[in-house]
Amino acid sequence: MSNNHSTTCTPAAELLAWLNAEGSLTAMLEQKAGQPLRVERSFEGYRSLSLAQKKQLGVQGAMLNRPMLAWVREVQLYGNDERPWVAAQSVFPLPSLKGRARRLQQLKGTPIGYVMFKRCRTLPSQRFIAQTAAGWQRQTRYDWYGRKLLISETFLPTFCQSL
Repeated sequence: MSNNHSTTCTPAAELLAWLNAEGSLTAMLEQKAGQPLRVERSFEGYRSLSLAQKKQLGVQGAMLNRPMLAWVREVQLYGNDERPWVAAQSVFPLPSLKGRARRLQQLKGTPIGYVMFKRCRTLPSQRFIAQTAAGWQRQTRYDWYGRKLLISETFLPTFCQSL
């Protein structure tokens, strides 16, 4: 890999461990911080899914061309630093927000890991890792009680400098 600007992290072995980690990222970040995460929401509400998001969620065929709404939550996660460690986006397709999953629309400042990993330490998932302008990102499609969710977590420079 070529050298990158200081705005992105190099995917060092330490960061790869975080990008590939199974289970609750919330729990791992809290252990590293030595305190509960602080969650600041920057957006929460309904949005149309992009074609890429539909594909990552496993939508196929003619449904790819149809508009699909999702409940989207964008947050900054703070460890023990004044600057955020992780920028996260959770995408819950509307058909997934039934029954127990309705709780995901009322998270407010609660880390999603508290809800998703309450009963299981790991969940069936599929992961995509990419470098973005903001930093290294992992996108994980979870199968949570038979419902598909897409969670993107971008490790920001402040976090990478703490490794």
